Amino acid sequence: MPQNIYDDPDFFEGYSQFRRSREGLAGAAEWPVMQTMLPPMQGIRVLDLGCGFGAFARWAREMGAASVLGLDLSEKMIARAQELTSDPGVTYRVANIEKIDLPDDSFELVYSSLALHYIEDFGAICAAVRRLLVAGGRFVFSVEHPIYTAPSNPGWQDDPSGIKVWPVNSYLVEGRRVTDWIRPGVVKQHRTIASYVNNLLDHGFRLLRLEEWGPTPAQITEHPDWATEVHRPPFLLIGGMKDE
Repeated sequence: MPQNIYDDPDFFEGYSQFRRSREGLAGAAEWPVMQTMLPPMQGIRVLDLGCGFGAFARWAREMGAASVLGLDLSEKMIARAQELTSDPGVTYRVANIEKIDLPDDSFELVYSSLALHYIEDFGAICAAVRRLLVAGGRFVFSVEHPIYTAPSNPGWQDDPSGIKVWPVNSYLVEGRRVTDWIRPGVVKQHRTIASYVNNLLDHGFRLLRLEEWGPTPAQITEHPDWATEVHRPPFLLIGGMKDE
């Protein structure tokens, strides 16, 4: 089972202060790109893995989804999502997304935002998602970019020309990485871009799109602190389809 860091009171309080936590999808820098990777929402059944505060689940229903089921390991996350949601078409459950006990062919879309880099066995997730999707169903997800999950210490450095450099450490060595994020000792799982893509292909998905997200000039103008992300993409976005 992945580390349930989000139920730690201090961690949860720190996470709640992030812009994406306070503003939902409007506060998620990568959301405009993620949105373009989604299928038409009208009438579809949606599963949200690692649903957090439920921002995507509520949006999907607003866009016409027939139903949305949000799963998250954190009781605190699910409690906050339930507080923020009054739509009977949205259901939340505390659940370990590594062990999904749901009927086959139950969803047209499985979505996940910044949750799967906590999961040790991504191949098992791909197998489970394929089982849950109908033929032609979509799997759209984001993770921390592998460059971000394999940093060297002390992180950002300046090369002689003054350009920001983000050296990586043992990029090809996949597995458990322990980092300090909000608090010390947060466990994440590092894997390469090739592992993400090949696991999808090996489990019967067709790759539709891959994005290494970075801010646009307009976003940098609005949020100057995002300028460093041009040198190190923070997010990897992937969309796949279950082959019929």
